[in-house]
Amino acid sequence: MSRFAGPAGLLPSRKSSREAAAPARRGRRKGESIRSLLNPHSVVGKLFILQLVVVLLLSGGALAILVLTLQRQSTHDAEHRSLAVAEGFANAPGVAAAMKSRNPPAILQPVASAAAARAGVDYIGVVNRDGIRYTASTPALIGKRSSIDMAPLLAGRTTQAHDTGALGPRVRAEVPIRDTDGRILGAVGAGVRIASISHQVGEQLPALLGITGGAVVLATAGTALLSRRLLRQTRGMGPAEITRMYEHHDAVLHAAREGVLIVDGEHRLLLANDEARRLLDLPLDAEGRQVTELDLPPAIAELLVSCRVASDEVRPAGGRVLAVNQRPTEQYGGLPGSVTTLRDSTELQQTAGRAQAAQDRLKVLYHAGTGIGTTLDVARTARELGEVAVPAFADFVTVDVAEGILRGDDPADTANTLRRVATVGVRQDPPLWPDGTRIRLHPDGPQAAGLATGHAVREAELREGTAWAAQDAERARRIIDYGIHSLISAPLHARGVVLGVACFWRSQKPEPFEQDDVALAEELATRAAVSIDNARRYTREHAMAVTLQRSLLPASLPEQNALDVAYRYLPAHQSVGGDWFDVIPLSGTRVALVVGDVVGHGLHAAATMGRLRTAVHNFAALELTPDEILGRLDELADRIDRSEDAYGYPDEVIGATCVYAIYDPVERRCGIARAGHLPPLLRRPDGTLEFLDAPAGPPLGIGGSPFVTTDVEVPGGSTLLLYTDGLVEDRGRDIDESLDLLRTALSGATGDPERVCGSVLAAMLPHHPEDDVALLVARTRVLPPEHIARWDVPAEPTAVGMIRTEVAGRLAEWDLAELGFTTELILSELVTNAIRHADAPIGVRLLLDRKLICEVSDGSSTSPHLRYATATEEGGRGLFLVDQVAERWGTRYTAGGKVIWAEQPLPAAPA
Repeated sequence: MSRFAGPAGLLPSRKSSREAAAPARRGRRKGESIRSLLNPHSVVGKLFILQLVVVLLLSGGALAILVLTLQRQSTHDAEHRSLAVAEGFANAPGVAAAMKSRNPPAILQPVASAAAARAGVDYIGVVNRDGIRYTASTPALIGKRSSIDMAPLLAGRTTQAHDTGALGPRVRAEVPIRDTDGRILGAVGAGVRIASISHQVGEQLPALLGITGGAVVLATAGTALLSRRLLRQTRGMGPAEITRMYEHHDAVLHAAREGVLIVDGEHRLLLANDEARRLLDLPLDAEGRQVTELDLPPAIAELLVSCRVASDEVRPAGGRVLAVNQRPTEQYGGLPGSVTTLRDSTELQQTAGRAQAAQDRLKVLYHAGTGIGTTLDVARTARELGEVAVPAFADFVTVDVAEGILRGDDPADTANTLRRVATVGVRQDPPLWPDGTRIRLHPDGPQAAGLATGHAVREAELREGTAWAAQDAERARRIIDYGIHSLISAPLHARGVVLGVACFWRSQKPEPFEQDDVALAEELATRAAVSIDNARRYTREHAMAVTLQRSLLPASLPEQNALDVAYRYLPAHQSVGGDWFDVIPLSGTRVALVVGDVVGHGLHAAATMGRLRTAVHNFAALELTPDEILGRLDELADRIDRSEDAYGYPDEVIGATCVYAIYDPVERRCGIARAGHLPPLLRRPDGTLEFLDAPAGPPLGIGGSPFVTTDVEVPGGSTLLLYTDGLVEDRGRDIDESLDLLRTALSGATGDPERVCGSVLAAMLPHHPEDDVALLVARTRVLPPEHIARWDVPAEPTAVGMIRTEVAGRLAEWDLAELGFTTELILSELVTNAIRHADAPIGVRLLLDRKLICEVSDGSSTSPHLRYATATEEGGRGLFLVDQVAERWGTRYTAGGKVIWAEQPLPAAPA
């Protein structure tokens, strides 16, 4: 026989192998089942152990209650038995006669012992009225007094008591013995040990234990059967695992984008997730109701009731097209019923459409990123917004901004009045307000609403809306007739500032604006607003720089007689720079000329220039020499540089060049110091030209070598020219060549300083300069000798009177006799101070210019200070008097000491 022939062959068949392996599998499953039942970490194990404990507790409790009940019954039986025996013996015939006989113990002892044995009591004791025992379980006690309380017995009452005898707890009863006439002869007592009654409970205990054990076994078997069924349902999982599985299943079920329905075999809806409720519009109480009661679409209800298999069947439902899948639950080991899933294919189509619309919007945003903000012009930026949105997003775009935006100002009236700056559309004849129109917004219109809320406002159908037409009813009618049918008004806001509003209109596109279009309109408006705000800020900064630059330049030249001055300032073509100049009158009819150039352009350079110019005025008031003034400016520039570093400009090095000159018309000399600046050019009256090549120190803020003042004799009628590098620097020629050209231009210039300025600029700058240009031309004058008076003063107190006399005479010659008193007072105080506190030589000088100037010089470098003397002090009031009568006064230091000067205004000429 072949080994493959069948069961009789050497190789067993597949069926016989399964049958042979079946007992082993059943054994393994049984072992696994037992282990799961006893596993305290599984739900089944916990339930089984809990039920087993409950059965054992109930059985033990029932057994304990039964034992206690039997014990209580034994005590009760002992009480009844002792009382019945005592009463029976007391009332037995012959007992009363024996009590009255001569020897009661002899009669009663045998009778009591026999009666106790027959009645099953421990003893029967008889006592007389005095409590003397006639009978006892121990004969030796006969004739002795008993411990029984005879009072209640002699009163005719029966007593019972529990006590502990020699053999354990017992119950005893005492009954009085009466004669035939009712007289008490004595008492009979009977006692029963409780142990003698409880032995009956011990006889019944095995039966009770057997019954209890049987109950425990039956309850355990029932619990095991229930737990085994639960084990199959929970698959041996613990509580945490079941809870986690439920939470996961519940989360997945309700978060799924597919509807899920579970229907039982009786066609009741057991479960519906959120998506199913939405797709089928199910009521809140749908679960638990019959499918036919839920008012479902007929095609869906028929499929749910059938419980048949369905795969991707298309069913209409409430305007949607649903793809339905259904599977019966019985074939997977579950209860009768079905599971159905629903997928909205209509939304998939809508999602595809939305994806295409989103892609189109992204293209618009991409073009907005590259096409908006290419310039720093407000109107051009607004037009770029329209060019990006038309025609991809809208058919017409209008942009209105606050009027202050065009000037670079903060918009103060955005909520009320705007000006149209751009209109872009697919056609050139829309009935919209033209560019340049001043528009006053209606408070109920969408533009005003968008500005108030900060969000775009959509008017999907203009024909149905009325708020937007409140702005101009006639124009609104023309807009509708033109075919414009939908509007989105988006506010332009950037960096917390509302700049205006952008309106997007549709006419040729048939579909109205949707809610998703609002977000795109807001994004376009936001990007355009940032660029418009940048342009506004640039306009404001440029205007501020120009304004600051103009404020730094002298609006008019100060009045003085030392120089005839003319100036020119030409700003750069693209931005404002840091070139500046100044004319500063000093004491003693002297005048300071300053020309400087700050590195860089724009607001930062102009602000730095303003700080330096202010510092020059302050330092000039201290009567410092040119080199000292440049030294202090250098320290100031260094501090400015350090402060800029602290505020986040580590790469912004403050550098500036400057030339400072002081001209003295009395001495006809000019002191010049330079800080990296080009040398001044001097033309003397004889026509000779010379660059005053004073030592050029480093630029301001760089530090290094000290500055040096060069003193030059300048005859009256000379022309001094100070300038910035913008006048001579040119990419097409060398600087030396430019300086030679400047020399030639000045040599050929004639006329007053104004004409010289024009000639020099025409020769040096044939076209608009690329850098700032500052040019200062000064024609020197000389103070006439007859307006100067000098005296040397000896260091003697008597010299004060002599000076007063000389000064009074000179004032009379100048027709200034009315200033004699105040002038003599000023000189008396100043000369007295010099004699007392200063060193020789002491000199007095009077200068008659626009004002009368009194000067007292000495050889000391110590400067007096103004103070206020108290009422008890004799001195200290000299400078106070000078300060009161002089217009202004001060101190300047010289190489040989100092000069204290005071100025008085000249009296008005008679009319």
